[in-house]
Amino acid sequence: MTTTPITKEDIAAVFPTVAETMADALGCDLDDIKLDVSLIEGLDAESIDFLDMVFRLERAFKIKIPRGKIVENARGALSEAEFEDKGLVTDAGLAQLRAYLSEIPSERFKTPMKVKDIPRLFTPETFCKLVITAQREAGAAA
Repeated sequence: MTTTPITKEDIAAVFPTVAETMADALGCDLDDIKLDVSLIEGLDAESIDFLDMVFRLERAFKIKIPRGKIVENARGALSEAEFEDKGLVTDAGLAQLRAYLSEIPSERFKTPMKVKDIPRLFTPETFCKLVITAQREAGAAA
């Protein structure tokens, strides 16, 4: 299966709805939601907020986003053992993560990185990509 790269146009098409959904879920101003802001460090999101945002995005876009989908997408073709070792992201895993989260500045990738810290990297753009991927998968299944 070939995956079509996600373009800036694809992201621009879903961002307004993603931003509105996030602002509602996080109780912040729409102006605070920028493509590259860290959801945890910039907007004080907590893990429960991620669940709420995913739920709201599923409703807004009429898609299904399985739990753990971002990390699964980020892992790509790597097995769990290749991606992480004892809770730490491996070098191969880090390279894969950097490629998948290409919108994240490289200085935000700490080494060693704990798997549980991956969500600290997430931005609204990460969720835009998640929505686009889910829309494409739904379209392919239809």
